[in-house]
Amino acid sequence: FLLINPFFQLNFSKKSKNNVASHYDLSDKLYDLFLDETRQYSCAYFEKDDNSLKQAQLNKMDRLSDKISLNNKDNVLDIGCGWGSLSRYMAENYGCSIKGISLSEEQIKFCQDKKQNSKSKDRLEYSLQDYRHENNTYNKIVSVGMFEHVGKPFYNTYFKKIYDLLDQDGIAVIHTIGNIRTPKITAAFIRKYIFPGGYIPTLSEIMPAIEKSGLIISDVEVLRLHYAKTLAHWYKNFKEAKKEVLEIYDDRFIRMWEAYLNLSELSFTKGDNVVF
Repeated sequence: FLLINPFFQLNFSKKSKNNVASHYDLSDKLYDLFLDETRQYSCAYFEKDDNSLKQAQLNKMDRLSDKISLNNKDNVLDIGCGWGSLSRYMAENYGCSIKGISLSEEQIKFCQDKKQNSKSKDRLEYSLQDYRHENNTYNKIVSVGMFEHVGKPFYNTYFKKIYDLLDQDGIAVIHTIGNIRTPKITAAFIRKYIFPGGYIPTLSEIMPAIEKSGLIISDVEVLRLHYAKTLAHWYKNFKEAKKEVLEIYDDRFIRMWEAYLNLSELSFTKGDNVVF
């Protein structure tokens, strides 16, 4: 296993782009049907049991902002910016300047469209690019739900790049699904049909790369049931929108995605998955 595992994650630039496209360039309408209005596709933070999914996602964005002591003097890089809701939220509510990068053409197109209607559009920038090709300097870096796509052979490259992009007093916060047991191969179903090139790392795999990079680990927080709850919301929304999903995709797609969302929820309640 230890020998074969990295071969599943040889995510060189072109392959990374193709892997990302296979999931994130699906129909825009699909994501509208099961995500909340903020279009956050990562773990929400339920401060109260009765928080709506949208409120929990807003909580998450504030929590991330607090972790990097975000303020209006900051110049921020968002690695794997998704549909831009985090970057827009940070620019609009904290007054920072922020650049979002993604390998998904659909996501960047969406970000550019949304930017036009943002009151902070002068402080927002988006680019279709690989993190390895970024060369500016930032005092804050945020990356949510992207590290799972980096690939184990590139952990050293990833953290060294973050070190190089941060100025002397810079802070980064990385938010990733993690595995609390020993390293294991990504389930074949997920690897083939849902997230090609994806991998859920253990802390023992991440830490050596951070230590070698020159970065200082100052905080590790572990969330578990917050993601189970997030996935339960997504699954419920997906089931309720089944008729609309059928207008875009077929029964097979629906079965795959129901299994993916359902099994993912179980992986946080009964399995080894958490968020680091």
